Amino acid sequence: MTYDASTSFHLIGIGGIGVSGVARILHERGFTVSGSDIRESSITEALRDEGIEVDIGHNPSNLEGVDVVVRSTAIPDDNDELLAAREREIPVVHRSDLLQELIDDYRVIGVTGTHGKGTVSSMIAWILETAGWDPGFIIGGMLNNFSTNARDSGGRWMVVEIDESDGTHHNFEPDYLLCNFLELDHLNYYDGLDDIIGSMREFLQENPRLKEAFVNLDCEGNRRMVEDLAMRPTGYSTEHRSEFRGELKGPEQLPIEFEASHRGDSLGDFELNLPGLYNVVNAMGAIAVARRIGVPTEAIREALATYEGVENRFTISRGGGVTIVKDYISHPTGIQKVLESAVPMAEGDVYSVFKPYRYTLIDYLKDEYGQAFQGSDEVLLTKMYAADEDPIPGVDTMTMVEKVRDNDLKCTYIPDEDDIKGELHERVQPGDLVIFFGGDDFFQMAEEFEAELAQRAARTEPDDDQPKVDGPLAE
Repeated sequence: MTYDASTSFHLIGIGGIGVSGVARILHERGFTVSGSDIRESSITEALRDEGIEVDIGHNPSNLEGVDVVVRSTAIPDDNDELLAAREREIPVVHRSDLLQELIDDYRVIGVTGTHGKGTVSSMIAWILETAGWDPGFIIGGMLNNFSTNARDSGGRWMVVEIDESDGTHHNFEPDYLLCNFLELDHLNYYDGLDDIIGSMREFLQENPRLKEAFVNLDCEGNRRMVEDLAMRPTGYSTEHRSEFRGELKGPEQLPIEFEASHRGDSLGDFELNLPGLYNVVNAMGAIAVARRIGVPTEAIREALATYEGVENRFTISRGGGVTIVKDYISHPTGIQKVLESAVPMAEGDVYSVFKPYRYTLIDYLKDEYGQAFQGSDEVLLTKMYAADEDPIPGVDTMTMVEKVRDNDLKCTYIPDEDDIKGELHERVQPGDLVIFFGGDDFFQMAEEFEAELAQRAARTEPDDDQPKVDGPLAE
């Protein structure tokens, strides 16, 4: 469908990170854009500041004068605005279909996979920006280098994070595609890992525009996927044999230093101001894509050294002598990798705070979750978020609590997440590290906890002529 300049779009759930990106692209192209969401957020406030009309609450009256309604998979079929649109015969399009139309004239670099795609796609966008290529992008996170999650630059290139969680990746036709990880996830949609692998293999093979695919060969799921792939993808890794390979140099201290090579020939040393070997893998994916499309190595090196990451992806802050880490990851493999990188930063104890997600994930990955928190001195779990899933008999939050305890880890169940901060204040001392794994509600909690720690430290700071006394922050 072709839209003329007079078309007005209304996006249901406009405060979502993916939907808001589409809203920004539409707005930059001069379309009339409005949207609604169930609650205020930093995203809805920012969209208003940019000139986009945003209503809080889903109401059929929000559709007055609207030509096209945009939805995502997260919007249920019985949503009031969705029902009203169909009753009024207003065309309804899925976010993924509209986005493909918007990017069709670009040279598109797509990044997908069960996790890590936001980091890799933002790295690629910053590399192209540093090289002067003026890329557009739409990514499922706020890019610290750009202070936004989407822009329509008018240049030749567009970097897109492609969500595979609901099967809508099949609606895209990128020119270049990178698959970072394929692991057991999104079991509300897929039947299992074989289903995920098969879907990704089909996605690569059915795309008539695809010029080249890039896969992380450190990931077993990717290695299985490429075994029966009709095309030969380009591999990148840190541990397995591949065309592009990174090797860590020295300890995992910021900035991380690593050497990159291509077919055994060194590309030189690179620096990255993100912790963790897994971010070296992410960087190797970005290097592989950038090299292939012709970005000079020196521009890549400069970009990675100045790359500032994605908001709430291993974000580090400090308050009252306590280190606080926020990370969006909820998959056990990702949790384990974050902990491996974070634990060396702690002078004292390490506390992991997590809200389990979906019955299906707990059921299939309970053993992996039980092992994921190794390195924590205590794990604080709160009541799971089931989303729209029906309960599975014998599976609940306590299932995960027991699995964590089975791995000789101290695990405390806090049913009401509003009580988490109080529990932390009773435990945490200067030098400790607290990691909040989860989403926006936990990140807000982390920011409040950090501010409270700083205020408490300021109140208890002794006068210069009085001796300083160490002790729990709660005292």
